[in-house]
Amino acid sequence: MMREPIVENLVNFLFFTFFFYFSISFATDILTPSHPLSYGETLVSANGTFALGFFTPPNTTNSYIGVWYRNLSVQTVVWVANRRNPIHNINATLSIIADDASLHLITSGNSTPLWSSPPFPNSIPNPVAQLLDTGNLIIRASNSSSYLWQSFDYPTDTLLSGMKLGPELKIGIDRNLTSWLSNSDPSPGKYSLGIDTIGIPQLVIRDLSGRWIWRGGPWNGYAFTGVFSKKLFSIDLYRDFSQGFNSTPEEIFYYYKTIGDTISTLIMDQKGIARIYQWKASSQNWNLIWFAPSDPCDFFPACGTNAICDSSSSPMCQCLGGFNPKNPVSWSEGNWSDGCVRGAALGCSENGTDEFLVVRGMTLPDTTEAMANMSLGLGECKTRCLMNCSCTAYASVYLNGGGGFGCIIWMKEIKDLRSSADDRQQDLFVRVAAPANGSNGRGKKKTWIFVTMPVASVLLLLIFLILVIRRWKRRKEEEQSVSSVNWGHEIMHEANKEGNSEISFFKFAQVVSATNNFSDINKLGEGGFGPVYKGKLPEGQDVAIKRLSTRSGQGFEEFKNEILLIAKLQHRNLVRLLGCCIHGEEKMLIYEFMPNKSLDVFLFNVEQGVKLDWTKRFQIIEGIAQGLIYLHKHSRLRVIHRDLKASNILLDADMNPKISDFGLARIFDANESQAKTRRIVGTYGYMSPEYAYEGLFSVKSDAFSFGVLLLEIVSGKRSAGFRQIGSWYNLLAYAWDLWKEGTWMDFVDPALDNKFRHDEVARCIYVALLCVQESPDDRPNMTDTVTMLSNVSLHFNPVKQPAFFTKKNASESEWPLNLIVNASNDLSVSTITGR
Repeated sequence: MMREPIVENLVNFLFFTFFFYFSISFATDILTPSHPLSYGETLVSANGTFALGFFTPPNTTNSYIGVWYRNLSVQTVVWVANRRNPIHNINATLSIIADDASLHLITSGNSTPLWSSPPFPNSIPNPVAQLLDTGNLIIRASNSSSYLWQSFDYPTDTLLSGMKLGPELKIGIDRNLTSWLSNSDPSPGKYSLGIDTIGIPQLVIRDLSGRWIWRGGPWNGYAFTGVFSKKLFSIDLYRDFSQGFNSTPEEIFYYYKTIGDTISTLIMDQKGIARIYQWKASSQNWNLIWFAPSDPCDFFPACGTNAICDSSSSPMCQCLGGFNPKNPVSWSEGNWSDGCVRGAALGCSENGTDEFLVVRGMTLPDTTEAMANMSLGLGECKTRCLMNCSCTAYASVYLNGGGGFGCIIWMKEIKDLRSSADDRQQDLFVRVAAPANGSNGRGKKKTWIFVTMPVASVLLLLIFLILVIRRWKRRKEEEQSVSSVNWGHEIMHEANKEGNSEISFFKFAQVVSATNNFSDINKLGEGGFGPVYKGKLPEGQDVAIKRLSTRSGQGFEEFKNEILLIAKLQHRNLVRLLGCCIHGEEKMLIYEFMPNKSLDVFLFNVEQGVKLDWTKRFQIIEGIAQGLIYLHKHSRLRVIHRDLKASNILLDADMNPKISDFGLARIFDANESQAKTRRIVGTYGYMSPEYAYEGLFSVKSDAFSFGVLLLEIVSGKRSAGFRQIGSWYNLLAYAWDLWKEGTWMDFVDPALDNKFRHDEVARCIYVALLCVQESPDDRPNMTDTVTMLSNVSLHFNPVKQPAFFTKKNASESEWPLNLIVNASNDLSVSTITGR
C-alpha cells in the first residue's frame, strides 16, 4: 500500500492478484447516467495509467471507491472517495445523476448515498464523469471539456504530478493531504500536510489539534526553503521534478510536475511523515527519495526562539551570537524549548546604533508574523528594519543566482531557525545591539581559562569576591530604597502641583502583600509590557497591579511622565489610575480593579459571548467612542492612544467599558494634526496602513483601530490572526464583501441568536467600514462617528473597499498586508517603546 517505508511484497502481490482477478475493465474512461459503475468494474484512463473502481485494503472486509495506478505491480491507491464511510455490501454502484450532475455511491437497500459529490442546481445537458490520464476524476458536460468538479480539489493522502496543494479561495476549499488512519483504513488520520497562509505562506505538517509538527518555507523562487535538498539523497530532485508556487486573489497553491517518464507521489503517512516515492521499473518497487521530518532539527521548533538548530553539531541547539539561554539549567540538560534571550537590549535609537549579525546557510525562521515587500533590495530592507523598533531580523524573499531580491522582515522573536543542507541556502540578518555581533552565528563558544594557582588560593579569592558582592548588593539595595522613596516623593510633588492629589505612592511591601507575593493565583494575565495581578489593599479595596517588564526600556522620567499623563485624564470611559510603586528597577502601576476583565474575554469565547446581548454591545461601542472623543478633543491634553484593541477595553461590574493601557499613547499639540515616528508600535490587525507602513499617526489612526474593534464586537471574530472564511483572508474584506452583496446579517455574531436591532447593527457595520478606509481623509473623526451611530435616519452611501483588502499576485511588487502581517495573537509588537 506504500503507507509505510517497508513494503510487504508478498502481501501486496497477493492483494494485487486478488484485486485484478475480480476486476472487470470497462475499457472506457467515462461514466454516464445510463451506465453506472458496479462492484468489480473499473474505469480506465485513456492512456491506461490510472483506474477507478472498488477496492478492499488488506486485513479488512471494508471496500471503497478509489483511484490507483493500473499497471504497477505494487497496488497503490492515490485517491479515495468514501474514506469516512466504507462499503459493507458488494451490491454497490457509483452513478452520475442526470438532474444535478453529482456522483452518488449507493448500496442496495439504502437510498442515502455513502458518498456523493456536490450537486449543481443549474443542470447541464448530459453530464458525464471522466477519469483523466493525470488520475483526476472530473465531472463535465458531454459536449464540453471544462469541468464542474474534480477529485484533485479533494485529495486524500497523496499529491500527484500536476495537483495543487493549498486553498482555493474562490470556492472556499483548502486542499490538504491527510494521512490514512492505518494501512487497512483510509479514513482521515492524525496528520495533515498543507499550506499555512497566516503571514508569509509556508508548507506545514499539523496534528489533529492544529499543532505544527514540521515546517518548510517560505518559498524562495525555487522551493520552500530547506525542504528539497539535493545533498540528502543521491537522486537529483531538480532534474526529475519541476515545482512551483503561486499566489493569486483566487488561490494560493504549491504544485510539482514530473519530468519525462518519471512516476512519483508525495504521501502524508500515518506516522506524521511526508514522503516522496519514485517508481523503479528495474526493481518493480517504490523507492523513497525524500522525507520530512528527517532529523531532530526538523521538529517544530526544536530549539525555541533566537537559537540555531544544527543536527551535525553537539549540542545541536546553540544561541545566536548576542543571545544567552533563557533557562541556563534546562539548556545545559538538553531541554532547549525555552530558547534564548538577548544579552543586551536593542538601542532602537534615531541614529540607528543597532547592527546585524549575518547567519549564513539557513532555513529561514517561521514567517507567521513577518512582512514582505518584493520591491526592496537587501540594502533598503536593512534600512526599513532599522526604522522599525519591532524588527528583529531581515532576509531576501527570492534567491536569484548568487544574490536575491525582495525583503522579509521579522517583527517578533525568531523561531525554528535551522542550518540548511540545501544547495540553495539563504542568509539571515539578525538585529543585535552594537557591538554584540562579533560571532559567527553558531553560538558563543565559551573558553574556560584553567589557572595553575593552588586550589586554596582560588577558594580564598572566591570567598573574598562573594563577600564584596554581598556588601555591594546590600549597599545598592539601600541606595535604591532611598531613590525609590525620593522618586515617589517627586512624582507625588508633580502630581500635587498639577492638581492630581489622588495619586498615591505605594511601598513595595504593600504591593507584595496585596498580591500574595505576586502569586500565580492572583495573576490576571500578561501583555506585551508585563504581567497584571489582582491585589487587595488593607482597607479591602480590590486593585489591578501592572508589573512593568524590566526590558521595556522605560526610564524614570518616561515612567513619571506617563503617570502624570494618565492622572490628567479623567473620564467615565477611561480606566482610573490609583497610584504607582517604584522599587529599585521595578516599576508598577496600580489601577482600579475591573471585575469583568477585558472585552476580548467575552467576544472571542463561545460560552462567554452569549453574555453580551446586543443592547450591552451597543452600549460598549458608544462608551468606547465617547472615551476616544474625550482623548482627541475634550481632555486637557490631545492624546492619540495608538493601541486600541479588545484586550485594552476593560469592563467594570456593570459592563461599562473603560479604555486602558496608555503606555504607547502620544500627546499632540493643539496645532498638530499628524506625526511621524520610526518606532512603529501597537498591534497588527488594528494598525492603520499609514502607520504600519510609514509610521504616520493621527486621530484617524485611532479611528481605524476603532473601526476594527467595531467589526469585532458585531461579528465576535478576532481581527488579529483571522482565519480564512471562504474567499476572505481578513475581517475587513469579509465585512465589506457581505455589506456590498447585501448579506451583512451573515456577519453578525451567531451568539446573538438573531436578537438585535437590525438598524443599529447596519449602522455599526457601515460606520466601521468608513473607519477602516485606506486613506485617513476618507475616515470620519470620532465626533462624526458617534453622530452616525446614533442617527436612526442615516443614509448609507456607497463604501469604498477597506484597507488591506486587495490581494496581489506574489510576483507583484508588494505582498498584501493581510497575507503577511496577520499575527496569531494580539500582543503589542514592540518590546522597546512604552512598557
